[in-house]
Amino acid sequence: MFAAGCFWSKEYFFNQAPGVIATRVGYTGGHTEHPTYNQVLTKTTGHAEAVEITFDPKQTSFEELIKLFFEIHDPTIDRTDKGGQYRSAIFYQNQEQQAIAENLIAALREKGFDIATTLEPAGIFWQAEDRHQKYCDTHGIKPTKNKAFFFFSRKKKKKGKINFLVFGSPAFFFFFLKKNKLKKKNFFWLFFF
Repeated sequence: MFAAGCFWSKEYFFNQAPGVIATRVGYTGGHTEHPTYNQVLTKTTGHAEAVEITFDPKQTSFEELIKLFFEIHDPTIDRTDKGGQYRSAIFYQNQEQQAIAENLIAALREKGFDIATTLEPAGIFWQAEDRHQKYCDTHGIKPTKNKAFFFFSRKKKKKGKINFLVFGSPAFFFFFLKKNKLKKKNFFWLFFF
């Protein structure tokens, strides 16, 4: 299970991923039983909006899903205040999943990112109301990854590798470079029209 802000667009992206069999959105990580969306909005339940994913391990892996998780939100923003409804969290099912997540977070921190994502043992997943399931699909919304970062290298070049792929506007690109004190040569820029 993954929490990364509003669950509508996150479910959309996970549902598009190869090897994903099913997704559903709901609430987890809190103390209130059978929470409703309106209760979670009060930020008193301790629950995060999350996506539960069923996947085929022959077609994808937990590691690949974590990489996608880091690409569809900004894990450097600490959203644990005010109840943590939109916090960045990975809810692991076993020690193997925990170790995979810890290694990927460590790799990002070694690259200079201040990752705010928390690792939490998976607890009860409370399915959200029907109106929230597949929300983007049922409402004709196609989210974009405009401000998502590919933190993990996708290609290698002869003289090194592309460290990051950044999506968004040129203004955001230069803001991101300045904020993180990074050099332009480490990026491959993708423009969307």
